[in-house]
Amino acid sequence: MNLLEQLPITQDLLYIIAGVYVLLCLATVIVSLMRRGQAPEKHLELWLRVKSWWYMITIFTFAICINRALSVIFLGLISYLALKEYLSMIPTRRADRRVLFWAYIAIPLQYYWVYSGWYGMFIIFIPVWVFLFLPFRMVLKGETDGFLKAIGTLNWGLMMTVFSLSHAAYLIVLPETASENHTPIFDKSGAALLFLLVLLTQFNDVAQYVWGRLIGGPKIIPKVSPGKTWVGFLGGIISTALLSMLLSLVISPMSLHMAALAGVIISFTGFIGDVTISAIKRDLKVKDTGSTIPGHGGLLDRVDSLTYTAPVFFHFLRYFYY
Repeated sequence: MNLLEQLPITQDLLYIIAGVYVLLCLATVIVSLMRRGQAPEKHLELWLRVKSWWYMITIFTFAICINRALSVIFLGLISYLALKEYLSMIPTRRADRRVLFWAYIAIPLQYYWVYSGWYGMFIIFIPVWVFLFLPFRMVLKGETDGFLKAIGTLNWGLMMTVFSLSHAAYLIVLPETASENHTPIFDKSGAALLFLLVLLTQFNDVAQYVWGRLIGGPKIIPKVSPGKTWVGFLGGIISTALLSMLLSLVISPMSLHMAALAGVIISFTGFIGDVTISAIKRDLKVKDTGSTIPGHGGLLDRVDSLTYTAPVFFHFLRYFYY
């Protein structure tokens, strides 16, 4: 048995990952040439973004290529950091500080249901049990002022940063758990499905930004996200659909027309996730959700689109193929 056969990735996925690194090398060279002979602050943010992409892609690739347990732990850590960043932006009552402990406890439990492939508990644990338990725990503190705002803020944060993102992790075990009940229409590694989701989501963010900057045009919702234009939005949809079709026969179970539909869905829901976080930041009067990733802002700034694309793409695949 060679090394590749021991890893949870296919040879096709390995080629796709190699292609991503080639593009990253090309971007590094281009930005380096743009900065040559310029002042140090010229294109500094762009340079920081490219450097951060190297770190993020390398860590992500390592996490999904070793084994399933490491992949699930890694994504659970992402949920923890995203929730922590979210809560750090939201004013909380002193009475709720100990309740937050139970919110954080929900993270390892949710990802345990993912790792075990227990779909029934995975799909109801946070939307039902945690949703019902946390208000009761707050009530026991006896503090009613600001109660509705506090519990709404906490439950919404858990849904977004833990429940939604955990769908990305469940893609890792989806082919295996589906085969226990019936034969899936198409059997690809879960790592390939996860990589496809993340690649299309991040590509859509970049495509919408590039098309919007190159052509401009009317703004969609300038009061929420002034940089979002109709040209960027439609350009992102077309570009993401084309990339999804290109990759569909290699690392996904989808036919060409279904891959195009998946690309459109990911682009549209990614846009919603992006502007939703933008609305939160404007409400709180902050530019970025944090400073964890140089050039990108906070971690939540980087996974905002994924909070919407992950559950939608997961259920799209599960309904039609698994």
